[in-house]
Amino acid sequence: MARFPNHIGIIPDGNRRWAQKKGLNKEEGYAYGLSAGINLLRAAKNRGVRELTYYGFTVDNCKRPKEQVTAFSHACIAAAEMIVAEGAALRVIGNTKSSCFPSALLPYTETKENVPTGQMRVNLLVNYGWEWDIKNGFLSCDVSRIDLVIRWGGMCRLSGFLPVQTVYSDICILNDLWPDYQNNQLEKALEWYRKQDVTLGG
Repeated sequence: MARFPNHIGIIPDGNRRWAQKKGLNKEEGYAYGLSAGINLLRAAKNRGVRELTYYGFTVDNCKRPKEQVTAFSHACIAAAEMIVAEGAALRVIGNTKSSCFPSALLPYTETKENVPTGQMRVNLLVNYGWEWDIKNGFLSCDVSRIDLVIRWGGMCRLSGFLPVQTVYSDICILNDLWPDYQNNQLEKALEWYRKQDVTLGG
C-alpha cells in the first residue's frame, strides 16, 4: 500500500520575500497567504488527510517591527475564521497570556475531543514557542504525531515547529514562496513522501 500521511504540518514561509518581489511592504505579504492556506486545506481534505497543523507565528516573530506583528496577527484571525467556515474542527495553540496573542482567538483554544468521523482537525499555532510548550507541561500533547512537514520558502529548518510531534516526521522543502501556493505543490510533496523509506528507528 502506498504511504499516505494522516497528519501534515505546514510551515508557510516566504510571505515577506514575496511581498518585496511584488514591490509591496513586507507586512503586506501575510494577507496574500490566506487564500493559499484555504486552497491547501480543501485539497488536503479531498485527498483524505485527517489533520493539518499550520504554523501561524512564533513568540520570536513578535520581535519584528510592530506593523509586521499587527499584520500577521490579523492574518491569523482571518485564517481561523476561514478554517471554521470550511467545517473543520479548529484548535489554536499558543501562549495566551502574552499581549502578542490575539484575544479574538481565545474561543478556539479549547482542546478538541470527540471530533466526528470525517471532520478534519486543524491546529493553528499562534504565538507558539517550543520552550513555552514544554516548560508549561507539554500543552500540545493532544496533537497527534506529524507524518509529513512541508515547508515553503526553501529554508531547511523546523523553526521550533512542534518538536515532539515532529520527532519522526519526513520534511519536504519547497522553494516556492507561500503566497504562490498551487495544489500541484501539495501533490509534489505527497509524491515525495511516498518515496521515503520509513523505519521509525528500526
